[in-house]
Amino acid sequence: MINQGVRLFDRLVVAVGLHPEKRCTFSLDARLEMLRESVRKFRNVSVVTFSERYLIHFAQSVGATHLLRGIRSESDYEYERTMRHINGDLDAKICTVFLMPPRDVAEVSSSMVKGLVGPQGWQRVVRQYVPPPVYKALLRFRRSTSV
Repeated sequence: MINQGVRLFDRLVVAVGLHPEKRCTFSLDARLEMLRESVRKFRNVSVVTFSERYLIHFAQSVGATHLLRGIRSESDYEYERTMRHINGDLDAKICTVFLMPPRDVAEVSSSMVKGLVGPQGWQRVVRQYVPPPVYKALLRFRRSTSV
């Protein structure tokens, strides 16, 4: 998504929203660092976090004109379509753009990757689905949790 977004927009703000009920493998700081390291090659990308506000209100605060959202499946589409309408009700001037990920990562999600970690040979399988900083973090995490 970021690779596609940098070609479409002069400036791309990657916003990581905090969801208090979501259980993450890595801390917020670790996730932000991995993301920043992954996008370091792009001069027009910044990585920020926000909490306790709607994405549309965060977008307003940074002067965004568009929301870039990824759609991997029909269920993603249904959810994102609903959110697009709600965001449009809150601010009709901010346009939502939907993109499909490249085929090689179309089904990738954090829960899918977590499910691949562990069995013999997992490193070779997982490496193709995550950026290098995430892969390195998964290797460290697995070593620290193995018996």
